[in-house]
Amino acid sequence: MKIHLVDGTYELFRNHFGAPPKKAPDGREVGATLGLLRSLLMLVSTPGVSHVACAFDHVIESFRNDLFAGYKTGAGVNPVLLGQFSLAEEAVAALGIVVWPMVEFEADDALASAVRRFERNKAVEQIVLCSPDKDLAQLVSGNRIVCWDRRRDIVLDEAAVLEKFGVDPHSIADWLALVGDAADGYPGLPGWGAKSASAVLSRFEHIEKIPDDARSWDVKAIAPGRATSLADTLAHHRPEALLYKRLATLRQDVPLQERLGDLQWRGAHSSLKALVKALGDERIAARVAQWR
Repeated sequence: MKIHLVDGTYELFRNHFGAPPKKAPDGREVGATLGLLRSLLMLVSTPGVSHVACAFDHVIESFRNDLFAGYKTGAGVNPVLLGQFSLAEEAVAALGIVVWPMVEFEADDALASAVRRFERNKAVEQIVLCSPDKDLAQLVSGNRIVCWDRRRDIVLDEAAVLEKFGVDPHSIADWLALVGDAADGYPGLPGWGAKSASAVLSRFEHIEKIPDDARSWDVKAIAPGRATSLADTLAHHRPEALLYKRLATLRQDVPLQERLGDLQWRGAHSSLKALVKALGDERIAARVAQWR
């Protein structure tokens, strides 16, 4: 069997910007939630999709905000979208999909913890992380744990991660720390770009192993003068780089309670009918082929 683990926050954002606006009969804007429901109904209706869970950032902030003041917050997020966070969780649960709402942790941490929980189960043929979020690339392993960008229908296995980022999955957190991640709010190191980070990490794998002295690098893709500049920057900013790596590294200790059998989609709950009626789109319920 395959397990499909969905980044619900990403899907909600995607539908907020991609699905048409829609007001419920009571005046609430619910277009993103309805788009998310339609998208996940399409997923669970796809042949071969049997075990599904969906993780959400119940709030934007997490433990990482205590580590770094510049980490992403809910500031600047459209209130119309923020107002649908809880509604989206309710709707996905009514569809019959396991929901993991994160408060202390982030949605990606829940997905990482699920990978750790289920990857050794012999009944699991493949774990599919449904998100294009580059943070999740650190979880990819061979062809058994992959990332799937559903919108563009692009699958990243381990070879594809190496081709895209220039490093193996186990170096992705290091790569993000050096390059930075604007979406998450940490800047990376001055002067370090994607190509230089890939070249150096291809040689040393992790930030902790990169020598301060560029003469020890032996990285042919980087000119000596450039290597000296990068090495000096890292030597002066190593504590920040290690902090950014900690921010980029997904936690795998989220206390998920569900067993493998709990992730099996057995149909929507009857509560979905009343919910979509209240949201003004009963056509969604009409498309559900399986009910509990």
